[in-house]
Amino acid sequence: MAAPRKYPDELRERATRLAVDLRRDPATRSGAPQRVGEQLGINPETLRNWVSQAEIDAGERPGTTTSDAQRLAELERENRELRRANAILRSASAFFAAELDRPQR
Repeated sequence: MAAPRKYPDELRERATRLAVDLRRDPATRSGAPQRVGEQLGINPETLRNWVSQAEIDAGERPGTTTSDAQRLAELERENRELRRANAILRSASAFFAAELDRPQR
């Protein structure tokens, strides 16, 4: 289960948009997440991570997009469930095979 979000989605989108816009301008590029973070009360490192992910999602930077990461997590969860089901079926079939091999009285 995911942890509750510390910042509302609206604040996250606004801060990300401001920082991305400032980073596009060469005059204000350096320290943009730091300044925006201080103005909006957001940890600058958190904002830097949001900006990096926004750039990845927009295709401006290489990396795993948010939708790909969600899909990957779903597939990994499904894979774990299937492996568990297979293990249960394997042990059940071994149990019943042993029962069939026993001599009947």
